[in-house]
Amino acid sequence: MSSTPFQVALWIELLATGLGGIQGALFAAGERHRRIDVLGVIVIGLAVSLGGSLLRDVVLNQRPVVVWKNWYLLVAGAAAIIGMMLHPVFARADWLITVLDAVVMGLFGAIGASKALSLGVGEAGALVVGVIGAIGGGMLRDVILNLPISFLQVGTLYAVAAGAGAGTFILLAEFGTPTLIAGLACVVVTASVRLAAVRFGLTFPEQRAVRPRRRKGAST
Repeated sequence: MSSTPFQVALWIELLATGLGGIQGALFAAGERHRRIDVLGVIVIGLAVSLGGSLLRDVVLNQRPVVVWKNWYLLVAGAAAIIGMMLHPVFARADWLITVLDAVVMGLFGAIGASKALSLGVGEAGALVVGVIGAIGGGMLRDVILNLPISFLQVGTLYAVAAGAGAGTFILLAEFGTPTLIAGLACVVVTASVRLAAVRFGLTFPEQRAVRPRRRKGAST
């Protein structure tokens, strides 16, 4: 394993947190048929912005930074409020929510994989942690809103995009690439796979039960 230190600057983590809060609030504010109140929109924004970091730290058996450090909650809450206020402006810009979602996934995927590697986790484990960090916020959002879990449904390669990005980060890190450059590559790969899948409707085939063929002449 590479001995390169994997340190992520606080401002990068807060940037991911802020974008996640905005994206989550925009998503929740768009669910008008569910009649989500102001507090609910903020809660969804918090879930998206902090969920990935929380699950990542739980898996790594680390103190959740979103609880122990004030900046995360403050930034996430403020971003959620901003997202809610911006929704009337971007009410019909569904593409913006999708783009933000893809970028946030890439950021949290890079941060998760980076933290795992810095703690001595193997490459395979770091990949899992990176994916958890990338999709954790979306998972909590879906659970709270009682929606089908995105990455478990036939959809637009949600987890695949997260895995591709985190895998890219880990591969570059093993070759000694600076963390910032590897992180940018992770974001680009994650967002590209996710947006390409949305644009062209790329999905995995839906599983179907295997039915035995009937032999000719068999009674019905």
